[in-house]
Amino acid sequence: MRLEGAGRRHGPRGPWVLRGVDLALPAAALVRVTGANGTGKSTLLRLLAGVDAPTEGRVTGRPARTAYVPERFPAALPFTALDYLVRLGRVQGLGPAEARTRAGEWLERFGAGEHARTGLAALSKGTAQKVAVAQAFLAGPALLVLDEAWTGLDTGARGALDAAVRERRAAGATVVFVDHDPRRLRGEADVVYGVAAGRVEPGREPVGEDPGDPGDLVRVVASGGRALPGGLPGGPAVAAGPDGTTVLTVGASHSDALLGALLAASWHIHRLDTGARAETSGGGVRA
Repeated sequence: MRLEGAGRRHGPRGPWVLRGVDLALPAAALVRVTGANGTGKSTLLRLLAGVDAPTEGRVTGRPARTAYVPERFPAALPFTALDYLVRLGRVQGLGPAEARTRAGEWLERFGAGEHARTGLAALSKGTAQKVAVAQAFLAGPALLVLDEAWTGLDTGARGALDAAVRERRAAGATVVFVDHDPRRLRGEADVVYGVAAGRVEPGREPVGEDPGDPGDLVRVVASGGRALPGGLPGGPAVAAGPDGTTVLTVGASHSDALLGALLAASWHIHRLDTGARAETSGGGVRA
């Protein structure tokens, strides 16, 4: 699969999000995409998956069986989890019985089997994300595109997704993923692309899991009316904030995953501070 001179802008006069992208995706490869927030990583993944068409240039050689998991799953659909997966399996060419069998198997694998008969709109954000991930594996895609697919998943489901990604690559598929946790599939990527200033260039694996210097910190002011969920991404420092809020300070590389985990637990985000402003939060305990 190739992108040749591909670019994407929003609207006929909008700014270019990506431009002049030339890259070739190898077969049977794990491809990591890195870059700061807002640089165009999600736009690149949507071009690869065929969700968006390039404004200029072209995309060729996309496999017929391509699956995509967005960062946020639109769960307010009038189906149960099982019925939704069966319908998608049928769209992807599976027979009725095979679609139902595979749907049930993948729900079980990601720890959502007990919610098979639950309406999508009634699922928690974490369980809805498990359904979103399950749909991507139903028909054995030759190209799998994962945009922060681990966000909101519990530890068991994240491990199951890691294993499923490795299996797809071993089966000959190409898997392209973005994840802000530098430990995610560390050292396993065959190719790394970095996105910056609307351009895509060869990159390198992120190293280390420390938040870095204070300029790389993000401070999140939130409230939830319930206990913080365990195992928050990046092990944020936690302190009491004004008016009953909670202040969580974490390395920038973990900030998106932390926000996703808080939102999945129905916490409300009041404010984000970065750089020097985040440095002043100080103290706290690790979550």
